[in-house]
Amino acid sequence: MKKMILATTVIASLALSGPVAMAKSLEIASTYPKDMPFLGEGLKYFAATLKDISDGDLTVNIHGAGELVPALEVLSAVSSGAVEAGYDWVGYWGGSIPVANLAGALPFGPTPDILAEWMWEGGGMEIIQKAYDAHNLKFLPCSFTPTEPAGWFRKDIESMKDLDGLRMRIGGLAGRALSKVGVTPQMIPGGEVFVSLDRGRIDAAEFSLPSIDETIQLQKAAKNYYFPGWHQPSSINSVIINKKTWDGLSGKQQVQVVAACRSTVFWSLSNGVQDQIAALQRLEEQGVQIKRLPDDVLEGLRKASDEVVAEESAKDAIFKEAHESLQAHMDRSGRWQTLQQIN
Repeated sequence: MKKMILATTVIASLALSGPVAMAKSLEIASTYPKDMPFLGEGLKYFAATLKDISDGDLTVNIHGAGELVPALEVLSAVSSGAVEAGYDWVGYWGGSIPVANLAGALPFGPTPDILAEWMWEGGGMEIIQKAYDAHNLKFLPCSFTPTEPAGWFRKDIESMKDLDGLRMRIGGLAGRALSKVGVTPQMIPGGEVFVSLDRGRIDAAEFSLPSIDETIQLQKAAKNYYFPGWHQPSSINSVIINKKTWDGLSGKQQVQVVAACRSTVFWSLSNGVQDQIAALQRLEEQGVQIKRLPDDVLEGLRKASDEVVAEESAKDAIFKEAHESLQAHMDRSGRWQTLQQIN
């Protein structure tokens, strides 16, 4: 009888203490092909780090875009529990999670290091998690993409008038800002961007980093490659985990997942830029013209972007809270950078 009481007490104690750590393999559906430069590599780094940190108790089985579910169905699949976890560009979900537009690509927003600082230490992750709670998801910002180019154009952009009437592959807040100045934004899947630009179905396209744009051969469809990336100074690739799956991990395992994520953040901030410089050199050798958008064009786009952000803030309380918090963080960081400026 005493043994039965003792066993019952131990079982009850374990139940109250939460899930027991057990070996676990997470199935993760990515919105990117496995081998895509930088973007696909980030998830591989996360998986390898998690395995090392946990001594092999936590592993990741990566499914590239379309292998388990279509890329743009990753959020709904993880939310429903059909897939345990996902890896994504946050901006894909702006239609159903408005604040994802801010985290995915805020026009004229922060640099990757400032965005990472706000996310992990400035309260950003906690604000955005409130929006993800409604979708039964744990949100972890794990990789921060370097500033992207403004895009590929089939003609020169010398003034705001040159934007009027353009058909451009771009989405999110930037797409809405461009529509205010006469551009027709179109969201075209990555696999169709080259054909659409090459055949003149669109006049311009924004896709990703130079090393990635090069792999889908956009340099063969247009020769004008414009900077700066006003539309996406920084962006986030996140690991999203179904809430039931997350709650099923032990406290130790959750800490290990977070640690692997934070390690991936550092990996992303310390990789990527040098590869882009090398890619630009290769593109120039193929006849690509590297150009900068005129200042008056950038000023016009900033004004349009401010209008879009104000509209979104008026519609969604979490977006408004996140934007105000991020702007305050950027202002504080800006003062520090000004005080430390040498030249």
